Amino acid sequence: MNKILNIDIPRDNRKTILDKILKGQLPKNTFTHIVSLNPEILYLTYKSKLFKEIVKSAKIKLIDGIGIVIAAQILGIKAGERYTGVDFINDVSSSNKVGRLRLVFLGGRGKLAESLANCYSNKYAQNSFFGLQGIKNIKKIKKSENDKIFSIIAQVKPHFLFVSFGSPFQEIWIWENKSKLKGIICMGVGGAFDFLSGNIKRAPKFIQKIGLEWLYRLLRQPWRIKRQTRLIKFMYLVFKQKMFKSK
Repeated sequence: MNKILNIDIPRDNRKTILDKILKGQLPKNTFTHIVSLNPEILYLTYKSKLFKEIVKSAKIKLIDGIGIVIAAQILGIKAGERYTGVDFINDVSSSNKVGRLRLVFLGGRGKLAESLANCYSNKYAQNSFFGLQGIKNIKKIKKSENDKIFSIIAQVKPHFLFVSFGSPFQEIWIWENKSKLKGIICMGVGGAFDFLSGNIKRAPKFIQKIGLEWLYRLLRQPWRIKRQTRLIKFMYLVFKQKMFKSK
């Protein structure tokens, strides 16, 4: 069993994952959801049956957090290469191997998505980028906001849709609208737009490599300490899984 908290853990490396997505190996004209796995996400699957169903059914899962790698080592299961949402967006955006790609950035604060799309249009001119805020309050979605989003999506016909509403809201929104998102590769990316735009500095490469990017971010954003309690709860559940597995 290659699972943590009953969620399958991918074993592929970054190149294999990217090739599978870009070279048309995924079913066409179907709903394709990519979910990034980190301790917070897996803990939320433990607390919510709906969210667990959403994550389990995702066609592609990426290992985002170092906590997943550590948990896999504790449980003695094989985990693939880490592939953060920021790195995945950059890899897809910079691709020039499969023709002109259309990418939509949705969400983020203010006009962050629009600003990022403009920046990437200049940086990666071989592809097309579109940005929109879409929804002002994800907890109180207006029908007019959804209507506008899907009107634009229908016009653009994107290959990729990156949604920044924060978890679990972004994944739930994608899931609830899956019938309107067929043929599009959809992914919730949390705060990735802030890093990609430079609003928030990413940790130096050596810190990323040793898996302490979360600590670097916490030091720069102390308010995130409340969210880190989920990491402790997640690790408790991992050791609980290990204990029952060994019996």
